Amino acid sequence: MRDWRSDPTFAMCRAVVDGADLASFSGGPYDVRAVVAGILPEPRRDLGLDAVPWGNFPHGPDAREAVEHLLAGDEPDMGATGVLWGLCANDSRAAAALAVPFLIPLATAPGHPHRAAALGVISGPARARHFGVACREELLLHRTDPVRHAPDGDDDYGYEVTGYPAGWSVAAARAAITADTPALLPLLGNPDSAVRVDTAYALATAADPDRVVRTALAAGFAAERDAMVRAAFLLATAEITRAHAHPPTAAWLYERWHDPAEAPEVRLAAAIGWLCLTDDPAPEELRRTVDTLADDERAHAMEALRWMSTASGTNEPGLLRCKRLMLHPEQPDPETIFWDSLF
Repeated sequence: MRDWRSDPTFAMCRAVVDGADLASFSGGPYDVRAVVAGILPEPRRDLGLDAVPWGNFPHGPDAREAVEHLLAGDEPDMGATGVLWGLCANDSRAAAALAVPFLIPLATAPGHPHRAAALGVISGPARARHFGVACREELLLHRTDPVRHAPDGDDDYGYEVTGYPAGWSVAAARAAITADTPALLPLLGNPDSAVRVDTAYALATAADPDRVVRTALAAGFAAERDAMVRAAFLLATAEITRAHAHPPTAAWLYERWHDPAEAPEVRLAAAIGWLCLTDDPAPEELRRTVDTLADDERAHAMEALRWMSTASGTNEPGLLRCKRLMLHPEQPDPETIFWDSLF
């Protein structure tokens, strides 16, 4: 990847660091939200890659090349998706967010050789500051709160490693996913369980004030027989409900973890989701349920759910990290123990 400091956006980032008002750049050529908004309308679905100002954003040419390879469908996808995931993992999401409107049509195109890969990567730029996060206060949380944050000001996402406002990248990716929610919803019933899980993970970032996504997730949960997919539907429901409060959903999740007839993975996902949606003290029965069901074997199996794999820490799968931080904060942190052992 080339040096991102040669990108035009770097001048904006430097100006903000030097005291310029971030809102003064809103809607301009370096606002990825505005660029994505220009791609989303249906009449522009045939917009060519060269019509988009990839070069305005950190690592934009690399993201454009990755999208071009995926769209062509004529070579292995690992390198292309690796570039896009790498940008997100390295906290440089702006260009990856710009790729989302191009990848969703690919992900929903029957028979395309890279549709699963595209589906798996579209949710990457739609979340930020969530790697290793496993506490009740922050897990499943969409940090931009319109009540507390002006849409063009600083928010709880802060800035990416390049200096670009992370909240703008997240908002752009979520806007693209929200716009294509009708195309993504049918994938919740796809024959491939991995596709159903990845679809739930992506849809959990959509704006859902009318509860369209939550209704579809509930219907999918009722029809689903795969325990891991059912768990994914519950975590997606909890995440989207945390962004759009709906008390009956919290009560529904309570019933799911409380029901001994549910599969262990489902009860654990429901317990985690319920804990994230309420400030109530954890009932003793919930503590016993999680302590009993969340063993090492199941924790490693549930790493297949990206909510859990991103919550993990050094020597600690995501499920066990959630259990420790949510229910047993007095226990030592394996990550701290590991790093202390090196010095």
